[in-house]
This record gives sequence, C-alpha cells and structure tokens, in this order.
Amino acid sequence: MRRGGLVVALLVSAIAASAQDATVNRVGAVTNLPLPRFVSLKAAEGNVRRGPSLTHRIDWVFKRRNMPLMITAEHGHWRRVQDRDGAGGWVHYALLSGARTVLVEQDMLRLHARPDPASPVVAALELGVVARLGECDPAWCRVSAGGYRGWTLKDHLWGVRPGEIRD
Repeated sequence: MRRGGLVVALLVSAIAASAQDATVNRVGAVTNLPLPRFVSLKAAEGNVRRGPSLTHRIDWVFKRRNMPLMITAEHGHWRRVQDRDGAGGWVHYALLSGARTVLVEQDMLRLHARPDPASPVVAALELGVVARLGECDPAWCRVSAGGYRGWTLKDHLWGVRPGEIRD
C-alpha cells in the first residue's frame, strides 16, 4: 500500500509540473506573445472589470502608475491581469505598457554597484517600491528607482520570472 501511494504521489507531482510548464509556454491568441507575461500599468488609474468588455461590472480600480502586472489571458482588446497579491480582472490593453517594472518585496533592499554581493551598496529601497527593470542575468537584475540605479538579487523582486534573462 505504501509503495502505491508513492507512485500516485510521483504521478501527481509529474502532472503538476507539466501543467505548470504548459502555462508558462502558452501564447496569447490575440498577440501571439507568451502567457503569462509581465507588463506595467501605463495610466494613473485603470478599471478592473469582471469580464472583457465595457458592459462588465468594474470590480475595483488600480491606482498606481507603473505598477507591475502579469497578463494571464487575452480577449480582443482586453487583457486579464493579476497583481502581486493575485487580485485581478480584465483591463483594456490601452491602459498597459510593455515597459517593465518590478515591485520590491524586501524592506531596505540593497542595490549594489555590480551583480556581486561584495560590491559597494549604492542605495536601499523600501518594501513596496516600484522600480524600473533593466537587464537581468540568471540571479541578478539591474533596477532603478528614485534616481538610484543598481543590481539586486532577482528573488527579492515581483515582476520578473526566476529564469528570465534580459539584455
């Protein structure tokens, strides 16, 4: 009985891993761009609707320009998005920008002069700061906020995938 449970657990784990890979490798039916993908809120305010049209109810309003969002689906001129907390809905594509931003997930996050923990610290960012995303290697990303620019570990940022590399 114990061995059968192990086989079932391994099978469930394999199915979950392949489902996760499938969600990362999908493309949008409208744009043919990868889903999910990160964008930012271009407008100072953006209505978040229950469905992909003006006739659907507004559930809430995003009120933070440049906030990073993850697009999870597309329908015509509408994109289903999620914020850091998983809250989401449908937003008109005109409110979104391809300019990449990230949300700082650690208080007093150190920015280094180079992608090296031994390099000098040039600034520290507070928890919740929205920063512009620059280049990324497998572990580090260059970000800028408040006139400061530097490198930080990728796993302290929301708005960039773990294995993502940017030039």
